[in-house]
Amino acid sequence: MSAVDLPGIAQFRLDGQTAIVTGGSKGLGLAIAAGFASAGGKVLLVSRNADQAAQRAAEIASRYDVDAFGIGTDVTDLEAVQEMHRAAMSRWQRVDILVNSAGINIRGPIDELTPAQFDEVMRINVTGTWNCCRAVIPQMKQAKYGRIVNLASTLGVVGLANRTPYASSKGAVVQMTRALGLELAPFGITCNAICPGPFLTEMNIPIADSEEAKKFIVGAVALERWGELEEIQGAAIYLASKAGSYTTGSLLTVDGGWTAR
Repeated sequence: MSAVDLPGIAQFRLDGQTAIVTGGSKGLGLAIAAGFASAGGKVLLVSRNADQAAQRAAEIASRYDVDAFGIGTDVTDLEAVQEMHRAAMSRWQRVDILVNSAGINIRGPIDELTPAQFDEVMRINVTGTWNCCRAVIPQMKQAKYGRIVNLASTLGVVGLANRTPYASSKGAVVQMTRALGLELAPFGITCNAICPGPFLTEMNIPIADSEEAKKFIVGAVALERWGELEEIQGAAIYLASKAGSYTTGSLLTVDGGWTAR
């Protein structure tokens, strides 16, 4: 096949593909779900808030004319996660893509945080990601196809003061991604992580106007600004589509040049 006969942009289409997106009712998860829908994908939005997930899914279905629905699920509950997968299978008979975007961030000096706060961040960010992978992988193995995209963070590869729960959890997601990339390669399943930098999501709005945040954005981020939600979509579509078929166990940083310094 000559270069002019290669599929090009068509590789990024998701027509007929089915995707579960946890944390899908807001922030980066919602942006990713909308990105998939814009490329022709069907999406299940998962959130602890079932009504919000259903509302956002209806908006996506109307905007992009694709099949989309939303349900409430606690990703730390394995049985609930398995029910999430059953709901997708009942509707579509398969799940092609899993995006693990559900997560929380609790900030503060280590001696001012409680063990319960640390455990909560680890349960949602790490155990929740592991539970969702565990639920979908048997079916993906049977299909000999799958795309898993974990939302890690630049704080999974570099440090930042007063972020021990979050940085620890995202470091674990990075290593989980690498291990699963190796484990699942023989089955035609890829597993990769996006490492976002500072995006102006609901999680970060409370600190956006703080002096610490302003100094960080100017001093550490090469582009000297917060990321916009749409700027996560291209990376997610790439990793979820045929375009990313030779990429697995990898980290894709979308951080405005933070980790380049």
